[in-house]
Amino acid sequence: MLLADKWLDYKILDAGNGLKLENIAGFLVSRPDSQVIWEKSVFEWKDLDAIYHRSDRGGGYWQYNNKPRDNFIINYEDLSFGIEFTAFKHIGLFPEQAVNWEFIIQKIKEKKKQQKDIKALNLFAYTGGATVACAKAGATEVVHVDASKKIVASAKRNISINNLDNVTVRFIIEDVMKFVLREIRRGRKYDVIIMDPPVYGRGPNGELWEIETSLTRLVAECVKLLSDNPILFLINCYTANFSHFSLKNVLATNIKRSGNFYSDEIGLPIENSNLILPCGITARFFT
Repeated sequence: MLLADKWLDYKILDAGNGLKLENIAGFLVSRPDSQVIWEKSVFEWKDLDAIYHRSDRGGGYWQYNNKPRDNFIINYEDLSFGIEFTAFKHIGLFPEQAVNWEFIIQKIKEKKKQQKDIKALNLFAYTGGATVACAKAGATEVVHVDASKKIVASAKRNISINNLDNVTVRFIIEDVMKFVLREIRRGRKYDVIIMDPPVYGRGPNGELWEIETSLTRLVAECVKLLSDNPILFLINCYTANFSHFSLKNVLATNIKRSGNFYSDEIGLPIENSNLILPCGITARFFT
């Protein structure tokens, strides 16, 4: 398992009974997590700053015992991200993705020694953790695609927080498949392709996405966008009902180039225990 265990500003203090207790730069938060099917180590969590409650009608709400600070920013090594508490329990960041940010940065920096111009494409890009990683590593152009205008606004903020406004980052609010097909027609090529698809979703105009029926086609189309000397093709999934080996097989059956294929689970350590919170799967093709 790939373990995101280098965080200083983020820790999981405990988990159990469907909940996780997080320390986000000193702000204590309780949130539901479907992977947490075991019992708590600590019966009562005290001094919580915020608690997310699910609603019987779907979604939920935050109960604040203390208001989150303005301009709430946390750091991972030399990357910085804004924290935003959303109505869907998210905090504007998936901390386990640090293992993918590290790998993205490593591969781009390695290739920068021989290849000056590096273009990266980030699909289902959310608030731009991977976009920031690409830009920070030295990509000359990053294209960030997500269907949500609000989320793209948060990604733009993360670019500014990291003082990367001088890097060419194109923010696209569009259905991912439509964008990819148009890029193919334009003859565009990318050295790095990253995607973090949901299990189910809708595009800006109601376009349907279902991972088990849509992912293979999307990957096949994205392969047409790879440059002659690709660096990386990375897929991350959180709640998919299949193994990371299946994810690797999707890459391996579509990418007919020499290179390396790797897949694994991703997790976060739980403090003062030997427990790990599973946080999804990842698969990578890289050269």
